[in-house]
Amino acid sequence: MTTDLIDLRAARAADCEALAGIHSEAWLGAYRGVLHGVDLQKMISRRGTGWWRGALARGVEIKILSIADTPAGYATYGPCRLHRTGMDGEIYELYLKPEYQGLGFGRTLFESVQETLATRNLSGIAIQVLSENKPARAFYKAVGGRLAAKSWYRLGGRRLELSIYVWPAKGG
Repeated sequence: MTTDLIDLRAARAADCEALAGIHSEAWLGAYRGVLHGVDLQKMISRRGTGWWRGALARGVEIKILSIADTPAGYATYGPCRLHRTGMDGEIYELYLKPEYQGLGFGRTLFESVQETLATRNLSGIAIQVLSENKPARAFYKAVGGRLAAKSWYRLGGRRLELSIYVWPAKGG
């Protein structure tokens, strides 16, 4: 008998439906009222089960977090695409279903990905988040992120501000 309630592991093809559900619920919770309804629905509809199967087939690294065998969150990560940050690693996305937020599971997922990136010699991490997503920004500050830069993104004719947080390599 196992007493482990939290499971963190690499996502597999069997997880694609769960990943699509987590993405949809998390995006609705985070971006309803921030993004226009039509834009939000378009973004969510693009991330169905097929998209996740394709992402895994392309080698996108995805870590899934399950609580008591229920998929609750995920993170995608890899080499940093934000070259001006000086970081080697990047967490592209980190999302939890709304009912699992604020309970420490996001920190658990973040730290697990941070360790994984470090074992791959990807020193330091960068993350970019919509600046209007105040709960996410507060979370990244709470786990030690430092606001390093701002950027912009266009969606549906709107210019959206992005905040870029960094975690320099330990000792760096």
